[in-house]
Amino acid sequence: MELLVKCILYFFIYAFIGWLIEVGAKLVKTGKFVNRGFLIGPICPIYGRAGVLFIFFIYDTNNVFLVFLKSVLICSVLEYAASYIMEKMFNARWWDYSNRKFNINGRICLGTMIPFGLLGVFYRYAMHPFFEGIVNLIDYKLQVFLAILLIVIYIIDNIIGYIVGFTIKNEIDDNRKDNTDIYKGRVYKWLKENGLVHKRIMEAFPGFNPIKKVANKIKTRKKR
Repeated sequence: MELLVKCILYFFIYAFIGWLIEVGAKLVKTGKFVNRGFLIGPICPIYGRAGVLFIFFIYDTNNVFLVFLKSVLICSVLEYAASYIMEKMFNARWWDYSNRKFNINGRICLGTMIPFGLLGVFYRYAMHPFFEGIVNLIDYKLQVFLAILLIVIYIIDNIIGYIVGFTIKNEIDDNRKDNTDIYKGRVYKWLKENGLVHKRIMEAFPGFNPIKKVANKIKTRKKR
């Protein structure tokens, strides 16, 4: 049970770090702050999953080269699977590497594999020992409380995300490109007129327009 609680905390720690990495990369590339990710909250779950898997598959590995290779394998499998599942579920992509060299179906590429491998090495020898020390300093009861609180927030965030995703699924063209800009262009005006939560939904899921969908359904029923 103690290991489970710690893994939950590590998941959110690394998911948040992943979000920082994604936001930072976008900031350097475009000069603008873009709240990246599928969820409303400041986390990228794929990084959290990788961080937890690293604990079991690379943390006890002492060979730097093996750590690098295992990190590349784990991250590549996670990234490919996430891209495939999200596309099948929501008919859209959140990233596309089709224009990069040495890519596999546009879902993963050599340009991301190498940085993930280096990140795994940094994780093994510096990052995780640091955060492990911090987590171990927290009282176990407080660890449990934080884990439960974060899970509840995470579940709510996922529910919102999936509702939004299935809402816009049939409105998105099935193609092999990153659909983020398409989403943004469709709902920017509506979400701009709403509160902070809706603004974050736009950034995470820029195709969500429930009012329009409800209005269209009402019109259709009236015509019938």
